[in-house]
Amino acid sequence: MGYKTRQEGDTTVVTVEESRLDASLAGGFKDFMVDLIDAGNMNFVIDISGVSFMDSSGLGAVVAALKQVGSNGSVKLAGPQKAVSDLFDLTCMDRIFKIYATVDEALNV
Repeated sequence: MGYKTRQEGDTTVVTVEESRLDASLAGGFKDFMVDLIDAGNMNFVIDISGVSFMDSSGLGAVVAALKQVGSNGSVKLAGPQKAVSDLFDLTCMDRIFKIYATVDEALNV
């Protein structure tokens, strides 16, 4: 599982360093996010620019992070490739998540 984090003010940028976020990795990603939230991080930009494939399990892990943060913080997505962007569009999750072209754009909104 490849994830890295960095702080930008009160926002934690999580970079997914995997080309796929699917059933084989979703549980680990969900646990990773839970640990960050339990440590007090509540505002996130998740950089998914390197993810070329995401299935419903991966989507569920991202949704779980949003649910856990709730109204106490935010989860923004940055840099989705076309296939991943299409998944968010098809499932109407693009109405739930704020999705930006780049991490910098997400941080500066």
